[in-house]
Amino acid sequence: MNNFNNKLRNLRVSNGITQKQLAEQINIQPNSVQRLKYGTAQPSLKTITAIADYFDVSIDYLVGRTDNPEINK
Repeated sequence: MNNFNNKLRNLRVSNGITQKQLAEQINIQPNSVQRLKYGTAQPSLKTITAIADYFDVSIDYLVGRTDNPEINK
């Protein structure tokens, strides 16, 4: 699993959000969240931005450029 997959899973679990709930909140299909989880799909910039906004973290944090979710918000 790559950094993005791990970050997404950790954010979901720590916030008590299911894959289905996340999909509804960021307006993507539930199976798209599953593909992101397993790394069988690459997220679009629109999806990465929506996830970052939803969890209130930086894009750099999501893609593994930093371990600090606050940097470059």
